[in-house]
Amino acid sequence: MRLLLDTSTLIWWANDSASLTRPARTAITRAEIVFVSAITAMELSTKLRIGKLPEAALLVEEFDRRCADESFVLLPLSHRHALFAGSIRAEPRDPFDRMLAAQAIIEDLTVIASDTAFDALGARRIW
Repeated sequence: MRLLLDTSTLIWWANDSASLTRPARTAITRAEIVFVSAITAMELSTKLRIGKLPEAALLVEEFDRRCADESFVLLPLSHRHALFAGSIRAEPRDPFDRMLAAQAIIEDLTVIASDTAFDALGARRIW
């Protein structure tokens, strides 16, 4: 299985949080490959900057190393992802979720996320 971690999922994984469900944890440990999107890096640093995620300071600072230590593959954004994200005809308006959903759909990935917005956006999801 090929996975894409949602931002909250990455935080919970990095902190070994009980918020991460057993199915999500199992999927991550058994995955063929786990991706972390460039949009996740942007969401983390943006929310840290505006004071919404002070607990992510260390993860932002050590982003590359932490992803490498976990063997997570960084997924860049492309114009195809952006065009598709903007064209999805679904209600969820969060641009971070829309981009992650678009990447998951285009790259044939399953999103690991608690947020049901991914369902409405058409992405496969495990939680």
